Amino acid sequence: MGYSACGGTSSAGERARTVESPGERIRQIRGEQGLSLSELSRLSGVSKGYLSQIERLPDTRPSATTLFALARALGTSIGALLEDGEVDAEQEDVQRVPASLREFAEDAALPPADVQMLASIHYRGEAPQTKEDWRFLYESIRRSVNR
Repeated sequence: MGYSACGGTSSAGERARTVESPGERIRQIRGEQGLSLSELSRLSGVSKGYLSQIERLPDTRPSATTLFALARALGTSIGALLEDGEVDAEQEDVQRVPASLREFAEDAALPPADVQMLASIHYRGEAPQTKEDWRFLYESIRRSVNR
């Protein structure tokens, strides 16, 4: 379920073009699916209060783990939640995807949105250096979301 602005004249596609923040996109997709904040909270494991903050305050910057959980609960990708605003800016970073991440992404057949998510993480210490490091990080995020 993508929210691409190309092609047809669906109202969802038109609305996606005017939505600015990930929170607005989350609220839009949640509404289209008829989910309440409580239901999305239960499905994603993200607290109702934090969901409300993400949706209402455009400056709220949810973590990659939170976005992964929300995207999964909504049946979409992280890229769909970030499109229009952040992905366009981050697309410049695609050229900066480390070779070891590219190798891991190819081996694991990761969707482009997940590769971008991994590449855009800011590390306090040393960034992953090997395919195995990237696999460990990716699996850690997936497991923390799947609890």
